[in-house]
Amino acid sequence: MNNKIAYCGLDCEKCDAYLATIHNDQALREKTAKLWAELNNAPILPEHINCQGCREEGIKTVFCDSLCGVRQCALKKGVMTCGDCPSMEKCQTLGMVISNNPEALQNLKE
Repeated sequence: MNNKIAYCGLDCEKCDAYLATIHNDQALREKTAKLWAELNNAPILPEHINCQGCREEGIKTVFCDSLCGVRQCALKKGVMTCGDCPSMEKCQTLGMVISNNPEALQNLKE
């Protein structure tokens, strides 16, 4: 499986935080921080928008690194992605992600 597929099945290569990091794009960091701050009603600043991928070594956004319940569960269970977990189909935490992004579920099933 592509290492840029996150534990939840989202494609990190399509994530604006990842893109801003690998391209060192300050304008994209600023745009993403503003959008994510509005969507999450949280103080997200451009300097928070740095990530090299959920399953990769290196920098991650604060959410991806320590607040994401899906990532924390997958690390605890020692699975490569949620697609390797026998509880995937009934997982409520993952369900929140895949209900809004059917492509993530497809990535996990591949």
